[in-house]
Amino acid sequence: MKDRRQPVLDFNSVSKRYGATVALDDVSFELHAGEVCGCLGENGAGKSTLVKILSGIVVPDAGEIHIAGQPFRPRGIVDARAHGVSTAFQELSLVPTLSVAANMFLPRPKLNRLGLVPRRQIEQEAEQILQAHDVTDISPAALVEDLPLGMRQRIEIVRALWRRPAVLLLDEATAALSDREWLFGLVDRMLQANTSILYISHKLEEIRRLCRRCVILRNGRKVLEDEVAEMSDEAIFSSMAGRSMVETSTRQSSSARPGATPVLEASHLKGPGIEDIGFSLAPGEILGVAGLEGHGQSRLFKALVGLSPLEQGTIAIEGVPTMIRSPRHARRLGLVLVPEERKSEGLFNDLSTQANISLPVINEASPLHFLNWAAERRLVEKVTPTVNLAERYLPLSISALSGGNQQKAILARALLAEPRCLFLFDPTRGVDVGAKQNIYAMMRSFVREGGAILYYSTELDELVHLCDRCLVLYRNTIAGELGPEGLSQDRILALASGYAGGARAIASSGGA
Repeated sequence: MKDRRQPVLDFNSVSKRYGATVALDDVSFELHAGEVCGCLGENGAGKSTLVKILSGIVVPDAGEIHIAGQPFRPRGIVDARAHGVSTAFQELSLVPTLSVAANMFLPRPKLNRLGLVPRRQIEQEAEQILQAHDVTDISPAALVEDLPLGMRQRIEIVRALWRRPAVLLLDEATAALSDREWLFGLVDRMLQANTSILYISHKLEEIRRLCRRCVILRNGRKVLEDEVAEMSDEAIFSSMAGRSMVETSTRQSSSARPGATPVLEASHLKGPGIEDIGFSLAPGEILGVAGLEGHGQSRLFKALVGLSPLEQGTIAIEGVPTMIRSPRHARRLGLVLVPEERKSEGLFNDLSTQANISLPVINEASPLHFLNWAAERRLVEKVTPTVNLAERYLPLSISALSGGNQQKAILARALLAEPRCLFLFDPTRGVDVGAKQNIYAMMRSFVREGGAILYYSTELDELVHLCDRCLVLYRNTIAGELGPEGLSQDRILALASGYAGGARAIASSGGA
């Protein structure tokens, strides 16, 4: 039944085009005080454009937006915030070279009489804000670039919440969080203050947990809006994708080759953030890595490609000991990293999608140092079908693509380097169900052909369904290894929480 109250947000017949591409096409919905409305859709469905319009980043071509009955035409993020709309972005908007406190008050921090930012004062105020939002483990004086992604995600969320907006946009807010209940508790408090929340997520269980209503977008159009309780999972996936789809991935038979020379062996690795880590990775194997936020997983992946220094330990590739000097050297040896943050670590935003993909083989398309565009295109088209990236995206700027298609481009670039071993660090973070299935298919194809994958994910069900074995990190070292018979979410969590005895008890009881 339609709510007859005046909406806090009225998004009415809004459209946005980029040349021939229709990003939003006549989309309408309302938000009322004290409610959470979900927004679902595959990557490229229009969710990011909707968020950018409401945040003041993008100006719509048609339609009207009203906040509390007043026209809403923001000229930027600051203007949108001044009119009561605040956003926690999926692709974090923090400035990495500034402190947590400075980021909290951007873009207009307080100034003293000399026109300078009073560092101690803003740190004290930032600490009070963080504590008010149940964040006690982050120093306001810390540089953002020194913090793990999960901590930066929490800062992004708190920065959006603390000004008490009338309308709050949460864009894939749990994508990097190890503790979703922290956010859910804050959402409950915001609802008590009558805040209206638009919750964009690919995680159906979160939509069901938080939202009364849900809007589903496909190809820029609203295809369904209904009470969440009235929507079946099948109807939701069918509306999102225009076809029947299941969210979970079923376990398939292993491609691992027991007895073969390991593609990669690491012994007693020690360096910043890692302590005495060792493992081997066989051809055809997907080896999972699990761990709660900040327990060494990021440092391990970076150390394996020369991005983080090693103080001791050995690495052998197909039985040959080697010293990894840099990511370029690692790539020549067949080790390729798909990094944690695609925006800041994986993309060249000023280049086309094709140029982003072709970087590992650009010399093959540049005889006499002049780029042959057709030759470059042929090289790129060798790998784009493997990740299901449509050819129409290749000439476009990579920044114009949805997050899922950007991730497909990064994976295509990794495959074009012809790796022996892929290090995939949370590659499905913030991507939709369809893109996840494409990534899973690419992984299985890669290991069937003899490649090996080291795979970290914050989604424990991915580790259970995709991996042959799983290493669980706790306090920067390996707390345990789970084989195919003992691999379950409960056991992973027990080890990741430092409760090795609990993991053994779960294993002996046969619990899942």
